[in-house]
Amino acid sequence: MKTSTIYVCQSCGYQSSKWLGRCPECEKWNSLVEETDSPVLALSGEISLLNAVDADEAIRITTGIDEFDRILGGGIVPGSVTLIGGDPGIGKSTLLLQVCDRLSVSGKKVLYVSGEESAKQAKLRANRLGTASKELYILNQTNVELIKEHIDKLKPDILVVDSVQVVYSSQITSAPGSVSQVRHCAGFLNVVAKNNEIALFLIGHVTKDGSIAGPRVLEHLVDTVLYFEGDRFTSFRILRSIKNRFGSTNEIAIFEMLITGLSAVENPSLMLLSQRPKNISGSVVVASVEGTRPLLVEIQALTSPVNFGYPSRRSTGIDSNKMSLLIAVLEKRLGFNLSNFDVFTNVVGGLKITEPAVDLGVVAAIASSFKEKIVCPDCVVIGEVGLGAEVRRVNQIQIRVNEAEKLGFKKCVLPKANLKELKAGAKIELAGAGDIQEALGFILK
Repeated sequence: MKTSTIYVCQSCGYQSSKWLGRCPECEKWNSLVEETDSPVLALSGEISLLNAVDADEAIRITTGIDEFDRILGGGIVPGSVTLIGGDPGIGKSTLLLQVCDRLSVSGKKVLYVSGEESAKQAKLRANRLGTASKELYILNQTNVELIKEHIDKLKPDILVVDSVQVVYSSQITSAPGSVSQVRHCAGFLNVVAKNNEIALFLIGHVTKDGSIAGPRVLEHLVDTVLYFEGDRFTSFRILRSIKNRFGSTNEIAIFEMLITGLSAVENPSLMLLSQRPKNISGSVVVASVEGTRPLLVEIQALTSPVNFGYPSRRSTGIDSNKMSLLIAVLEKRLGFNLSNFDVFTNVVGGLKITEPAVDLGVVAAIASSFKEKIVCPDCVVIGEVGLGAEVRRVNQIQIRVNEAEKLGFKKCVLPKANLKELKAGAKIELAGAGDIQEALGFILK
């Protein structure tokens, strides 16, 4: 194979034929290093009519872990490549070891390539998790060419590489974990998986900014990207779908970390609201939608007088710019004097919510804390807030209301524009609001 010398940015993966002092992509100085690039294997295939290609949805492989199957779009597609990223120690290897155990027990031939642990160390961890299947193959190897030789001999249905940062190719002169090595090895394994109809899972560790020699430079190479969110020192983990060619994006799965591994949380709304305080101001339940799943989430707010200096604005799980905008709407349109108050907001459970449908809930939580008025405990709040204090319609309103009704909520405050979209006969009381002032009249006691 012919090789060529290129210069690769160690921060974002930008390539250049000549050295540059500053990367034109991420604008970081002295981040381009000289590396030898080498072509990978080529995909095998012939020209055919798209209509003649056999692509039956029934070929998906189910793992037996419903949450994992759902986030993949209904199961594993043979020949697909899935990247699972997240902070070290958050549960990536644990989850995939459990998935491999289920698949091997069901009769699938599974090869787990462990580059970070020896076979004995992996066996000890499998014993602790109760996943030491007699049918699961393990390989302790980091050279990608040797890994391919074992793949050709075993011909597995499922291949897991843990992790992509430690595997290397002898055709690349740079060290394992560099941008060139990671990209080359991922591309090499991608072609092997496609040509042999092997479902490939790559584990990738993410640094604080998620930008160096890791999952960020691989997202365009793979079919599905899943990211673990949450604090590794807490018990709950959120697996979020960022990219999926075979299913819905922005889907999430919630797991709880136990001694025996990750356990799927079947009713996350109930779990997230299980410790909601009663008769306390600043607590509001909102209906959010992640992918195809409706979630009822508690949003908390706390306002406190400023003793000195400038007021603080801090949020956890909600974009700080969005919170500042909603505070400005309360001050300008409703006359709330929040300039002398610290404002803190929090999404309970470690979730991060970006959709605008929770705007009204954030506003209600801040107003509740500021006025020391309790929000109706059986009330769910839905709605986007505009700069004119109007409450604007949101999408997928029916499944949000259905989720609130299923969990026993008695009242739902939502945009007036959404009322005509709901089916008649709902057991939950529907209160349509045209602006924030009207909505707060429904929400606050």
